[in-house]
Amino acid sequence: MSRPANPERRREVTDAAIEQLAATGIGSFSLRTLAEGMGQSTRVLTHHFADKSALLTAILLRLDERQHAALLSTPGWDDPEVEVGSIVRSAWERNLTPGELPMTRLIREIEGLAAAGRLPLPGAGFVRGRAEFVASCLMRRGMSESSALTKATLLNAAYSSLQGDYLITGDKERAEAALEELCTWIDSCVQAVRHTDS
Repeated sequence: MSRPANPERRREVTDAAIEQLAATGIGSFSLRTLAEGMGQSTRVLTHHFADKSALLTAILLRLDERQHAALLSTPGWDDPEVEVGSIVRSAWERNLTPGELPMTRLIREIEGLAAAGRLPLPGAGFVRGRAEFVASCLMRRGMSESSALTKATLLNAAYSSLQGDYLITGDKERAEAALEELCTWIDSCVQAVRHTDS
């Protein structure tokens, strides 16, 4: 049974668990196998988390927090003069760097399990959180809230599918050609709004 513990230490344990799951996948982990992979005893996990479900919830919430922080670190996201397409390209490149790729694969796995109804995501998190972030970028560039959220949802869905396509097929040239079309489309949407307002 878990006991009150240092929140900072709990976060360190959660981050270590995330790094391990990025290497092994999240679909069928147990507290024992996760702890072994982390080079720890199961007691390290049960000290901070009542059971596997509590640990999983903490992992998903922490991943959502980390994902949002990564989005906010994207250069130019809050600058209306920076094209949204360049922000999308920057995110694509960051997600597929060797150091970030295991985490990108983990996120895709989590979303696939959630879509299949086998992994409940707490709160809005993940998908909706990304849509709201992109919508905020579009609103800073003059788009109305409702239009921004709709276009952000479409943009994110296409982006995720292209990323999944590349990760499955390895066909980077084809996926990135489609990504360029996507970036051109979203930038044209922003330009249309600015033209209407001018």
